[in-house]
Amino acid sequence: MLEITALTKLFFGLTAVDHVSTRFERGQVSAIIGPNGAGKTTFFNLVAGTHKPSSGRILFKGRDVTGLRPDHVARLGIARTFQTTHLFDNATVLDNLIVGHRLRTHSGLWDVLANTQRLQQEEKLCRDKAREALDFVGLSHVANRIAADITQEERKRVAFALALSTDPELLLLDEPASGVNPEETVGLAALIRKLVDHGRTVCLIEHKMDMIMRLADKIVVLNNGCKIAEGTPAEIRRDPQVIEAYLGVDHAAL
Repeated sequence: MLEITALTKLFFGLTAVDHVSTRFERGQVSAIIGPNGAGKTTFFNLVAGTHKPSSGRILFKGRDVTGLRPDHVARLGIARTFQTTHLFDNATVLDNLIVGHRLRTHSGLWDVLANTQRLQQEEKLCRDKAREALDFVGLSHVANRIAADITQEERKRVAFALALSTDPELLLLDEPASGVNPEETVGLAALIRKLVDHGRTVCLIEHKMDMIMRLADKIVVLNNGCKIAEGTPAEIRRDPQVIEAYLGVDHAAL
C-alpha cells in the first residue's frame, strides 16, 4: 500500500531521516521503533505531508504523493494521530469529531449563507460519520460530554475516531498507547487489531515493546535517522544492531 524509497529530510544541515526505504503491505500492522530522536515522527510527518522531503519518493497505492499538502494526502486516504491528543476541550466529543469528515464535503461560503440543502445534507453526513466512528472505538456513551472531562485513554480513542471519520485506508498512529496504564494498553491494542480486521492498514510508532511484539506483522527500526533493521517481531528481537541500539540484552532474552 505504501512504498518509501530513499526518503531523506534535512533540517538546517542536520539529517533527521536518512535515505530510508521500506514498504507497508495492505491489511497489516507495521511498527516503527527506535530510540528518542531516531527520526520516527519526522518519518510520519513526511508521509502525511506535514514536511516536504529533501529527497526520496513516497508512493501510496502506486501514486506518487511526495511533497503533497497534508489535506491532499488525507483526501487520498491517509490519516494520522499524534502523540499528544489536542481537542477542542470546551466542545463536546461529538462536535470534535464532526470536523473529520469535512474534507469529504463540498459546501462553501454560499451554502453557509443560504443554508442550502447541500449544506444540511453534508452536516448530517458529518454527524453520522462522527457517531459511527465513536461507536467503532467504543465511546458512544461520551458523545455529548465536554472533551475536557474525558480520561486520557478516552482521548486516545477519540483520536482514533477522528482519524476514522476521514474515511482512511491507511492510519499512521503516533504512540497511541503513551500515557495509559497496562490494562488500557491491551484495550488499545485490541482496537488497532479491530481496525485491521475491518479493512484498514495501520502503521504505528510505539515504545511499548510488549505491545509491539504481540501486535505487529512487521517492524522497521530507525536509529539516528537511518533504517538499521526490518523484519518480523521474532527477527527484530534477535537482531544484534537492534539489541545494541534499542532493545537491550534483557528484552532480547525474553
